[in-house]
Parts: sequence; C-alpha cells; structure tokens
Amino acid sequence: MRIKTVFKFSALIFAFVTLSACSQQNFTFSDGTSSTLSDYRGQWLLINYWAVWCKPCIEEIPELNWINEQENITVLGYNFDNQSGAALTKQVMKLAIEFPNLSQDPAVLFDQVKPSVLPATMVINPQGEFQSWLLGPQTRESVNSALLK
Repeated sequence: MRIKTVFKFSALIFAFVTLSACSQQNFTFSDGTSSTLSDYRGQWLLINYWAVWCKPCIEEIPELNWINEQENITVLGYNFDNQSGAALTKQVMKLAIEFPNLSQDPAVLFDQVKPSVLPATMVINPQGEFQSWLLGPQTRESVNSALLK
C-alpha cells in the first residue's frame, strides 16, 4: 500500500512539473542556448524577421544593433528563410547582426502568423504580451514611437 501511494504521489509531481514546463514560452537560439519569455519581463522585446536578400532588412540592422544596446529593450532576430548552422552564421556575419537569433519561428509563441512581408518586427511589451507588428525598416525614432503607444 505504501509503495502504491508513493508511486501515485511521484506520478502527480511528474505531471505537475511537466505541465509547468509546457506552459513556459521557450526561445531557442541559433547557438543552441535557450531562455524563457519570463527572462525578459520588465523590458521591451523586439523580434525582428530578416532575410539576407531583403535590402530594407539590411538597411535597418545598424539601427536594431543600436536599439539592442539600450536599457530595457532586447532585440532578437529570426531568419525568415529559416536558415541554421553554418549558413545562418555566415549570413549573420555578412550583415553584421549583433543581436541573438532564434532557431524557431517565435510567432507561434504569441498566437501570431509569420509575416508575409519583410522586414517585420514583433513588439512584446514588458509584461510579456504581444503588442503590435512594425512593418518596414525601423529606426530609433519609429521604435521609440511604437513603444510610447
């Protein structure tokens, strides 16, 4: 009887831990590391969709690099063509992208559809909630304006 009770309790704990882990919104980065959405609480999160063939994407990267250096704002990237490994690393280096890049499309984490135009930037507020999409190349001023809304 005692073994049965311990087994049931262990199964209950396992189920709770598993469900808790599933409810976390995880980001996996191109370098193999990961984080959760809660790691970014209290700051703005900008998730930029880019491609090496997209001229406006290339033009906005220096602005996004600068924005990523500011307090309370983190920029993450996602390669629209879902490149990975050496191909992604080569593109990141070619475009001088200084912010981390995700290995999985983050739109699903926020019940969004992958954008059909580039560049596109998803704005996540400091509470971890989707706020809006910014379409077209972004500047310091356009991002500032979007965050003040």
